[in-house]
Amino acid sequence: MRWSQTLIPTLKEDPAEAEIPSHKLMLRAGLIRKLSAGAYSYLPLGLRALHKASEIVRQEMNAAGAIEILMPVIQPVELWEESGRFKDYGPMLMHFEDRAGRRTALGPTHEEVVTDLVRNHISSYRQLPLTLYQIQTKFRDEIRPRFGVLRSREFLMKDAYSFDVDLEGLNKSYDAMYRAYCRIFDRCGLNYVVVEAESGPIGGDASHEFMVPSDSGEDLLVQCSKCNYAANTEKAEVGEARGGEREKGSGGDEEPKPCKKIPTPGKTTIEQVSELLRCKPHQMVKTLIFKADGKPVAALVRGDHDLNELKLKRVLSAVAIEMADPETIQQVTCAPVGFAGPVGIQCSVIADRAVGEMKKCVIGANEADAHLVGVVPGRDFAMPRLADLRMAVEGDLCPRCGAPMNLRRGIEVGHVFKLGTKYSKALGAYFLDEKEQRHHMIMGCYGIGVNRILAALIETNHDADGICWSKSLAPYSVLVLPLAIQNAELRDAAEKIYEGLKSRGIDVLIDDREARAGFKFKDADLIGIPLRVALGERGIKEGVVEIKWRHQAEPRRVPIAEAVPAVWAEWETATVSAK
Repeated sequence: MRWSQTLIPTLKEDPAEAEIPSHKLMLRAGLIRKLSAGAYSYLPLGLRALHKASEIVRQEMNAAGAIEILMPVIQPVELWEESGRFKDYGPMLMHFEDRAGRRTALGPTHEEVVTDLVRNHISSYRQLPLTLYQIQTKFRDEIRPRFGVLRSREFLMKDAYSFDVDLEGLNKSYDAMYRAYCRIFDRCGLNYVVVEAESGPIGGDASHEFMVPSDSGEDLLVQCSKCNYAANTEKAEVGEARGGEREKGSGGDEEPKPCKKIPTPGKTTIEQVSELLRCKPHQMVKTLIFKADGKPVAALVRGDHDLNELKLKRVLSAVAIEMADPETIQQVTCAPVGFAGPVGIQCSVIADRAVGEMKKCVIGANEADAHLVGVVPGRDFAMPRLADLRMAVEGDLCPRCGAPMNLRRGIEVGHVFKLGTKYSKALGAYFLDEKEQRHHMIMGCYGIGVNRILAALIETNHDADGICWSKSLAPYSVLVLPLAIQNAELRDAAEKIYEGLKSRGIDVLIDDREARAGFKFKDADLIGIPLRVALGERGIKEGVVEIKWRHQAEPRRVPIAEAVPAVWAEWETATVSAK
């Protein structure tokens, strides 16, 4: 392709709207342009890279035995109500009424649609296992679209769905998709980590996320410093202190005195109370009142820790859990919001393990404008059931090996789920076994954010001058750069190299613009084509061209006649990252 005949509108400065490197560079390099909040047009370079990512995904899904289909973007809301997810997704689900009054949703995902498809066409165990996938545009009504294509309202996703007759079959399908994802992200040149994860609104029994560590990532992941354990913070377990170790909130070894009530008028938060009483947050206990399947329960966590509601839900084996309303809190504590404590509370109590390590603490007095200090768990209130209820933090112990864990940010590029019968039960997807008995199909779900692959690669592979593409995702493999296009001899040499590379099947872009050499070099670094062939007037006189990889500091000079085979050899022997 000739630069003069395509659309590559590069920018010299970072756009004011862009916050992170990938967003800035995708705009500056002319990959995308914003139409409205969370909606982007893909320009030629961006679309070529997106197609290459899609093709890698397609090849590996096909190789893993999945069958490609294409399902509608528009979905009947009744399907979402049938599955019970219409309420769960809430305002993130874009929906409207058409001219006939039919309620229609723009699909953020396709579990309902694919299950409806399969329940109408698959009826026998002989037709299973089956894995279907698509690469399709999805929609979600993000309250705050940001970071370019990393959090957008419209995005390209590969979603796959497996259907099996039993758990053994599900495990095989899941493992096949897991391995396919590893191959996909390896081929794309991503540095990724696989972490245990929560299933969220998708539902299901087990899941893993594929994360690209990045300071700009919106997700947090926990990694053990010693073993292979990794999880997102929603799922991350916290190991128990060993050998008699105590949490830093233990309060010392002195003989505890009786607890004392202290007035704390209008002080309802950890920060306010700790400042007034001149204590540290880790010396306090938060008492949080929830409703688990409609019944009130108090959850205790240390003042400097955050409760993980998903862990609490699992520990309580609850179907639904929500924060209690002020009336319920008043009923079980005899106090307004902000003064709850476990002493004399009128509901069941469960505590995080860190609370069980505390010798004394500050708690709410279950009385307006008052707190208790010097409270000893097990003395002043019965020691409740202890469990891992909190969000993991930097330095927590690994639940597998006991080594310290590190907290990192990351970009989620893929997610695999074991759904079980969540959707097949809700939507009535059955099969008949060899004895003609009906069973619900066992499902799995597997998603990849194709746009996110590009953004994650750019986020983690760039320098001060621009993008550093991997070999497999680069919009073009080679950039031919004639620096004095008005020089006929130089122009003819560039054209011969350009045509020679094309004849060998290499994706090649030639910068045939009449522009200064410095301008062309800057644009070349900005768009980040991996391999560059530069032709200057001095080199033409000497009969040589310069070949340079994007990441290299210095070029290699080769005779003009050997340029095409030299570039071919360089490209064929390069690794995925081309580094």
